[in-house]
Amino acid sequence: MTFLNPVRHITFDAHDPYTVAEFWSHLTGYKLLDEPGDDEVLIDPEQPHVPALLFVRVPEGKTVKNRVHLDIQPPRGTRDAEVERLTALGARTVSDQRVEDGRGWVVMADPEGNEFCVERGAEERGTA
Repeated sequence: MTFLNPVRHITFDAHDPYTVAEFWSHLTGYKLLDEPGDDEVLIDPEQPHVPALLFVRVPEGKTVKNRVHLDIQPPRGTRDAEVERLTALGARTVSDQRVEDGRGWVVMADPEGNEFCVERGAEERGTA
């Protein structure tokens, strides 16, 4: 398959790019490539056709809800266990959209407030 314009990076604005990149590196397992204090920090999935995440220093803070966010699906384990793991890494719950039958998701925010959703794990969905 030929991609017309493959996505190379998904870019996040950040006050402290390294700290946010380090959080996302732990979340995704992507390799952290840059150093503390760098103005641009990349984490690389080291897989073809999978975009890297780039964190770029900006002076302004986040003031409104993200217009774009990432949905995270744990490949192993449960959504609830992943929410606990990410909370221990410094994420916080923004909105809990879980429902009684087990469906739903949890909206979380990284250490600088960038929202993302944690969906049911692959095993919970029967897609593992």
